[in-house]
Amino acid sequence: MAGFEAAIAERDAVLCGPFRAPKQMLADQEYDGHTSIHDNATAQKLGFKGATIEGPTHFSQFAPLGFALWGERWLTHGCISAHYRTPVYEGEQVQAFMRKPAGPGIQSEIWMLRANGDEILRGTASVGPDFPPSALEQRLSTLARLADPVILADVKVGMRSARTPVRMDLEQHMGALYPFSLAQKLKRITEPCTFYSSSDHVWGRPILPMEMISVLMQYSARDNSFKTRGPAVGLFADQEIRLIEGPVLAGEPYDIEREVIALTGSRRTESVWVRSTLYAAGTDVKVAAMLLNLATMKETYAPYAAEHASLYGPA
Repeated sequence: MAGFEAAIAERDAVLCGPFRAPKQMLADQEYDGHTSIHDNATAQKLGFKGATIEGPTHFSQFAPLGFALWGERWLTHGCISAHYRTPVYEGEQVQAFMRKPAGPGIQSEIWMLRANGDEILRGTASVGPDFPPSALEQRLSTLARLADPVILADVKVGMRSARTPVRMDLEQHMGALYPFSLAQKLKRITEPCTFYSSSDHVWGRPILPMEMISVLMQYSARDNSFKTRGPAVGLFADQEIRLIEGPVLAGEPYDIEREVIALTGSRRTESVWVRSTLYAAGTDVKVAAMLLNLATMKETYAPYAAEHASLYGPA
């Protein structure tokens, strides 16, 4: 059967892939007229040692493990749900782990470690169609809701975007947010797979890796996004990608709709949680969904203190 090239080891009912060094492809990313945390200078101003690797890049390293556990079901009804804990920088090596579920289980604990043992992310992998509660569904139920929003003052839970057509062709440049094409990504992806590069399989055209489903889900986000105050710098803090009636195919037309499902916060951040749903074009058939916590750093929004005082009075 066609599949992945990665050599998988097993120890104490835990699958692990090889160490990989993900490639940085967002150095030229722009949004709201400024560079992002994936730019060296911007990242260093915020206390990071350099430009960070985008979180969903790491999802590719879990794909061979999910395929080893669940076969083609992983490609049609797989789900990764993860909380990002520590950034990764280009040149660093990381390794993915997936605990085998007992019996015919449909959910597994996942985590990723740097070579020195630092934990990069932790969450769950599962297969549907009857998905158990994911790591992020459980996490979101425990988080305090955002009080006194400033950057997100104009965003409300329940807001929805208009449904928008999207697609991803092999050579299509994905815009300022993602300044590369699917073809360019496949040359640098950590886990090559014949399903990604060939049409010689049951689905008749290449399927998108999970990390590129993230790109597709965000492709038109700036055109019909929810109005946040800025410019300010944000990062992905939590992310889940779920295949409902997958796989997602290259060159296939889809529609996307977004909904704000929660607002949370911390001492340094304001977070908007958005669920994006991908539909077969012109239908109500759900193909995939993404849950994303975009956390914006308060310190990067210059008038934060003044606007907070204006909205809520002196601290």
